[in-house]
Amino acid sequence: MSDGTILIWGAGAIGGTLGAYWTRAGHDVLLVDREAEHVAAMNRDGLLIEGPVEEFRQAVRAVTPDEVRGTYRRIVLAVKAHHTGEATRGLAPHLDADGYVLSAQNGLNELSIAGIVGERRTMGCFVNFGADYLAPGRILRGNRAAVVVGELDGATTPRVEAMHALLREFEPDAVLTDDIWGYLWGKLGYGALLFATALTNESIADALASERHRPVYAALGREVMTVAARRGVRPRGFNGFDPDAFAAGNEAGIARSIDAMVAFNRGSAKSHSGIWRDLAVRKRRTEVDAQIGIIAGIGRELGVPMPALERLVALIHAIEEGERPLAWSTLDAMLTP
Repeated sequence: MSDGTILIWGAGAIGGTLGAYWTRAGHDVLLVDREAEHVAAMNRDGLLIEGPVEEFRQAVRAVTPDEVRGTYRRIVLAVKAHHTGEATRGLAPHLDADGYVLSAQNGLNELSIAGIVGERRTMGCFVNFGADYLAPGRILRGNRAAVVVGELDGATTPRVEAMHALLREFEPDAVLTDDIWGYLWGKLGYGALLFATALTNESIADALASERHRPVYAALGREVMTVAARRGVRPRGFNGFDPDAFAAGNEAGIARSIDAMVAFNRGSAKSHSGIWRDLAVRKRRTEVDAQIGIIAGIGRELGVPMPALERLVALIHAIEEGERPLAWSTLDAMLTP
C-alpha cells in the first residue's frame, strides 16, 4: 500500500492540471491515463500547463491503467462521466480498504462510484475551473473558478478536511461544504446551459449572450431545478449561476444570472466548453447521456415533463452522428417544440 501517493485516474484537462500543481507543491502523485502517447510525453518532457493563470512545465510520473501496481488511500477520478463505471471498476483493485475515490468530474458520478466501491469509500467534489487537453503533454488552464469538496453524507471528517487542504494548494478559495449534492445539482443546471452553447461554434460567452435564445436557457435551467426540488435538493449557485432564479422562473433574475455567466466566461482563456471540443475538435461522443440524459430520465420517472432537456440530448446526438452542424441554426431548433 502507498500511503502518501495520490493516484489520479484520468490525466486529461482536470486530472492533469491537478496532478501538475500537486506535484509542483511537493506531493507524490501518480497520473494514470489510457492514452499511451500522452503518458509517454509526460514521462519524457513533463506536463506543460499553459494559459493566463500561469505557465510552467512540471516533471510528473505517469502510467497506463495496466501498469498500476499496489493500493492507494486517495484516488482522484477525472474521466468523462460516461466512462465512470469502466474507470471505477478498473481502479477498484487499487483502492485501499480504508481509502476513498474523489470524483473530480461533471454529473452525479458519485452515485455510480459508490455503487461500485461503496458510499463510505466515495467523496464528493465539484470543480468549475476551465481546462483543455491540447495535445500529449500539454494542457490549458483557462481560469480560476469554484472548487468544492464534501462527504456524501455532509459529515466533517478528518479525511475531507485533509482533502480540502490539498485542494486549497491548487485553488486557495476552495470550499469545504456539508451540502455537496447542492453544488453538484447546481453544476448540472449550469452544465445544461453549456450543452446548449455547444450546439453552435460560438464561444460560451457569445452563445449565452444571445437574447433570442434566453428562453432556451431559461427552460433548461428550470427543468433541472424542478427535478432537483423533487429530489429534495436545493442547488447551490456559483460563478454567476443563480439556481433560485431559474427555479422560480424569475425572468429578471435569470437575465441577471446569464449576464453574470457571460461576464465570467469572457474572462476565461477557455472560450469553448469541453463538450464543444469533443464535438468539433476530438470528434468523439460527449457526456450528454451521463449528464443531461440522466436528469431527463429522472424527470420522466417523477412525472415531470422534460421537453427542453430531451430536445437538447437529441440535438447533441444529431451532431455526433453528423446529421446536424455546429451552428446557430441547430440552437434555433431548441426554440421550436
